[in-house]
Amino acid sequence: MGDIGAESTGDRRATGVVLAAGAGTRLGLGPKALLPYRGRPLVEVIAGNLLDGGCREVVVVLGAGAPEVAAAAELDRYRIAVNPDWRTGMGSSFLLADQTADPVDHLLIALVDQPGVTRATVGRLLAFHKSGRITAAAYRRREASDGGQPSGPKAGQQHRLLRGHPLLIDASLREAVSATVTGDAGARGFLQAHPDLVDEVDCSDQSTGEDIDTRDQLRLLGWQTAE
Repeated sequence: MGDIGAESTGDRRATGVVLAAGAGTRLGLGPKALLPYRGRPLVEVIAGNLLDGGCREVVVVLGAGAPEVAAAAELDRYRIAVNPDWRTGMGSSFLLADQTADPVDHLLIALVDQPGVTRATVGRLLAFHKSGRITAAAYRRREASDGGQPSGPKAGQQHRLLRGHPLLIDASLREAVSATVTGDAGARGFLQAHPDLVDEVDCSDQSTGEDIDTRDQLRLLGWQTAE
């Protein structure tokens, strides 16, 4: 592999990746991939947005409840990879996706529990991406000026742009990123070690960038939740 940050040669295409192997234990509703969203399983919606947003193809990584997810969701348009080691964390799913995708493609990594990933978000990242770099969606979140968690729209709060997903990894960096992946961290270690290689793109007009980890966050799917 060339030097980290070296420019890629020629035009590259992107493979979208949906990391959908988790069991959703904290949420307690089964695999998040099967959460209903706009009349379809969530994994189906996310994969469709990646493909329709401009990715050449999409790899969907399943794990927990893989047979049930494959049976319930229409995933015929995508490449399916089943991670037998999904219990070890997201890292193993990331590595499986990297091995499954065409080696000359960039990788656009999305999480199955982030319903705010739209076709427009995907297209924006692909259009902004620069050769030899990583392009990350970022979202403006309200926080207290003292660093604490805000309790409402009060004075002393500010909006800060925070990096999230999707994450577009240049083809020239895939080997270097994969070498740092372990446990449940995904590409986090590489991003922290090489912030100079990361370009953040504001996607706040598309969503908040939140994941669905709690029952309260089911509102992101349009569900009515108890106060």
